[in-house]
Amino acid sequence: MAAMEKQPAWLQEVATPAYVIDEKQLIHNLEILKGVQDRTGCSILLAQKAFSMYACYPLIAKYLKGAAASGLFEARLAYEEFPGENHVFNPAFQDKEFSELLQYCDHFVFNSVTQWKKFRERALAAHKECGLRINPEHSTQDHAIYDPCSPLSRLGARISEIQPEELEGLTGFHFHTLCEQGAEPLAETLEAVEEKFGKYLPQLKWINFGGGHHITKEGYNIPLLEKCINRMQEKYGLKVYLEPGEAVALNAGFLITEVLELIEGPEREMPVAILDASAACHMPDVIEMPYRPPLFNSGEEGEKIYSYMLAGATCLAGDNIGIYSFDKPLQCGQRLVFGDMAIYTMVKNNTFNGMALPDIYYVDSQDKLKCIKKFAYENFKCRL
Repeated sequence: MAAMEKQPAWLQEVATPAYVIDEKQLIHNLEILKGVQDRTGCSILLAQKAFSMYACYPLIAKYLKGAAASGLFEARLAYEEFPGENHVFNPAFQDKEFSELLQYCDHFVFNSVTQWKKFRERALAAHKECGLRINPEHSTQDHAIYDPCSPLSRLGARISEIQPEELEGLTGFHFHTLCEQGAEPLAETLEAVEEKFGKYLPQLKWINFGGGHHITKEGYNIPLLEKCINRMQEKYGLKVYLEPGEAVALNAGFLITEVLELIEGPEREMPVAILDASAACHMPDVIEMPYRPPLFNSGEEGEKIYSYMLAGATCLAGDNIGIYSFDKPLQCGQRLVFGDMAIYTMVKNNTFNGMALPDIYYVDSQDKLKCIKKFAYENFKCRL
């Protein structure tokens, strides 16, 4: 993504900052995912925690089997906007919300045996499919904040916490241990799942591999993924679910921003370009992950002649997006295009400092631009 083949016609049409979703790339990803479904018989769900732009749900529903929610509001959104199965997991369901969740969801995943016991009668009386999230206690990644198998993890029941009689009524297991990873860590994790929980698998109906699978990333080992799916289906007679979020909308979104100010001086280590987009407000993973978003027509620090620190217009000293280099000096009013801005952006953004939320646009397969939603002062005020 170092350079665009040509400047898109819509680049000057949008008011910045703005998210723009590309239908062509979305369909590209969905076709890959549907291929996995068709060849294996598994069911792939949209993990809404990564991408909840419900204007795209009718399109996504043509390819995937349903959606996965992490709480009440996502569950309701899928119920209202996404035809298909509706799965929900939460580390601790709330009594005051559970009756409403029963109206929306067909599959419930409980985080612990205690949670299962607490809500079992209500869920089974409503004829819901119920599963238990398990913790295979096998880490395959370095991002501690995203590692559900870390020593102090609250996510999933460990094998030592399960008694056979407590599983009565459960029809599935769920594990989610990956984060932006390939099929090799999945295969490794499955071995740990079988070693610890294998004795329980034949009595179940389904198993959910969770999310974090980079299935649509170039170079992902799809044959190995399908081998893992087929192994669980053939060996234990289980229906397999996957619930990727990132893979659905990977590289399908842009964040369009404008250079507001250039701060330069002979004693400064590097010039700073202040943008009307903010890492803290509009792309929180830049700070949280940390993550360096791709930027069209740019290079790494020092790769091209002119290097700049790109920063947001908030009072947070660390509201820095990163150092990028360019063939020509940046100009105030110049537009920049960050890529891979569909996932974990709209669902995480905020109005810190009274920053405006980016408008949302959609470019269809005929390259026609449509404004999906605009935000204003009321959207800031109503949250406070």
